[in-house]
Amino acid sequence: MEQKAVGVLLREARGRALLTLEALAEASGVSVRAISDMERGRSVPRQSTLTELMDTLAVDEAERRALVDAARHTGGRPARQTLRQLPPDLRSFQGRQTVLRQVERLTAEISERSAHVVITAVGGMAGMGKTALAVHWAHRVADRFPDGQLYVNLRGFDPSADRMEPGEALAGFLTALGVSGRSIPDGTDERSALFRQQTEKRRLIVVLDNAHDSRQVRPLLPRSAGCLTIVTSRNHLTALAATDEAHLIDLDVWTDEEALEALAARIGRPRVAADPTAAAELVELCGRLPLAVAVLAAHLAAEPALSLRVACRELDGTHSRLDAFSTDDPRTDVRAVFSWSYQALDASAARFFRHLAVVPGPVLSAEAAASAAGEPMPRARGLLRTLVLASLLTRDAAGRYVLHDLVRAYASDLLDQKQDDDRFAAELRVFDYLRHHARAVVREMKTLRVTALDEPPLAGVVLLPFDSREEALTWFQHEEQTIVAVLNSAEDPRLQQLRMDLAQDCVPYFSARGQWADEIAVQRLGLKAALLLDDAVGVSGAAANLARALAETGQAGEAEELILLTERQFTRIPPVHLAHALRSIGWVRYRQKRYAEALDRSRAALTVYRTVSDPSLIARQLNFVGYVLALMGRYREAVLSCREALPLLQEQGNPFSEAATWDSIGYALYHLGELREAVSHFERSLRLYDEAPDPYNQAEVLDHLARARLDLGEPQAARADWTRAAELLEAIGNTQAADMRARAQATRNAGTEAERVAAPSAD
Repeated sequence: MEQKAVGVLLREARGRALLTLEALAEASGVSVRAISDMERGRSVPRQSTLTELMDTLAVDEAERRALVDAARHTGGRPARQTLRQLPPDLRSFQGRQTVLRQVERLTAEISERSAHVVITAVGGMAGMGKTALAVHWAHRVADRFPDGQLYVNLRGFDPSADRMEPGEALAGFLTALGVSGRSIPDGTDERSALFRQQTEKRRLIVVLDNAHDSRQVRPLLPRSAGCLTIVTSRNHLTALAATDEAHLIDLDVWTDEEALEALAARIGRPRVAADPTAAAELVELCGRLPLAVAVLAAHLAAEPALSLRVACRELDGTHSRLDAFSTDDPRTDVRAVFSWSYQALDASAARFFRHLAVVPGPVLSAEAAASAAGEPMPRARGLLRTLVLASLLTRDAAGRYVLHDLVRAYASDLLDQKQDDDRFAAELRVFDYLRHHARAVVREMKTLRVTALDEPPLAGVVLLPFDSREEALTWFQHEEQTIVAVLNSAEDPRLQQLRMDLAQDCVPYFSARGQWADEIAVQRLGLKAALLLDDAVGVSGAAANLARALAETGQAGEAEELILLTERQFTRIPPVHLAHALRSIGWVRYRQKRYAEALDRSRAALTVYRTVSDPSLIARQLNFVGYVLALMGRYREAVLSCREALPLLQEQGNPFSEAATWDSIGYALYHLGELREAVSHFERSLRLYDEAPDPYNQAEVLDHLARARLDLGEPQAARADWTRAAELLEAIGNTQAADMRARAQATRNAGTEAERVAAPSAD
């Protein structure tokens, strides 16, 4: 009697169990596609899969023996031996759910009728878990490929530097496929052709792990539409995508949740739950790099009594953070793993990589990187591309370059070890690059009359021309994080003058955008440098600027201490800097609503400015004096002071201060009941602020204009002004945006009465 095929027996058993394909798949954990392929004779189940199905179907012993026997001798013929070359799947594999959903869609493309060959190249920097993902994916879908799996480590990045030749890998594959040694040809091309022939009618998974480049991979690609090829590499295999339609998947670091889950899986959830804050800090110190988290978890598992808080302190206090991720196996030692990518670089790319260590912050521009290394831009761009292809750098959506914290630490270690590399010279070039451009941005903003730096940029520093105000502001927005990071990291005593100067150069930008938190952080660093240098001008400037920013955010107590520090410098600083300090103190007093003191300090500053005979400075202070007079209800005096300033400002071509002055006059006229005149002045102020630009003060003028229009019975126009003010403040992240939105909404209510104008903008 002819033996029934395994597929027929499975279908009959499912029928007796009254289960649909979908119900059996859900109950057994085997996919619908896999069960369907088995029942139709398109695949033979693995023993483990068959066991799951038999258990779910609750077949009796006779049926079980028949199914097992049929699986061994499909159709009365001995079944072809299934290849099982995959490494074991990691029990602790975590996360990557988004990527797994993506690769599931790719796997679903494969069918016997499809002419499409699916090749996927999984890329990413060292330690990202590329092999773990490839192996996990292959195990997860193995039941769809009844002829098994082939696996080879191509040693593209290996401590032995003994890269596997494609011909050697092909010989191993052909042997596994049953080709005798005598039948394996000598040439790589001939072996590749025979490999394609042997796999033509098979449904296999082929994992090509740790490839160096597309040339190493291409001879190893099966051409059967029933095969899935997974390639891993630290290099971006763009050529494979271009010529073989490979899907490219780049792995990034784990999310916070994935990293914490992985740590908990390895050291125990109770230990993580006991101190979740320390656990979160630990994975952040690992940079959420899967290999680093795994190594740290192994160290922690070996010391179960060690608290995570103590582990945090120890890790954060190591001379080189990479020391905490060392092991006795170079394949799991983070520093060693990084070294394999580094050693594959040529000398120029290696030098450029080392110099990236002096550009701190989460992202870096091509210009900052080029300046650090002292390379011209065309050459720097080529070297950056090399490092991206080597997965030592990535790029964000804005095109800036991202250097992982641990890779930066590795580059820093290398820079310190190379005697022909000068870290200090590189740091000077980065400072010089930032200072020249920050000063140029302030000139374009036209908030103050400033000149270019006296000294030309250092050799090797990239200098960009700004053709417009928008280009200048865009530069600052892109480099803002780098500036703050450079100021934070500049602890070398030789860099303190530059630290103090760069902090001062940032003031107009942060003030114009109302970024008080950033200005506070930067001015603290500038003041620290000035105190170390005992530079009276620097101390008075930084302390006064910091006091002003603190007053803007309601931190009056610390502002008082800084005013005292500023006043102690009065006898040590030149007149113009004395006037600047008095002006800043007057501003703080205004924010504290101590208007009489604000007027006293403002007039004292004006008196000193008149002695230095600078029309622009005199005019700015005349407006501020008028501004304070208006706040005190002395509106006629305020108008006179501000109108004295206008011709001076127009002669000097200072649109920012002129805008503030028109607003101050408008404010005074509003309170004198001259509403139409006030509106005209506010509108003129706004037109000038469009040239400056200054979204923070623009929003304040719009607030004044809206109130005046509401008093004139124009609620729709008022609502439009408040809405625009809210949008400007939202764009710079200012919390006052919510107040503007609320005022706009209030105008929708009939009978809303205007509030009085709170305060004009001031320069």
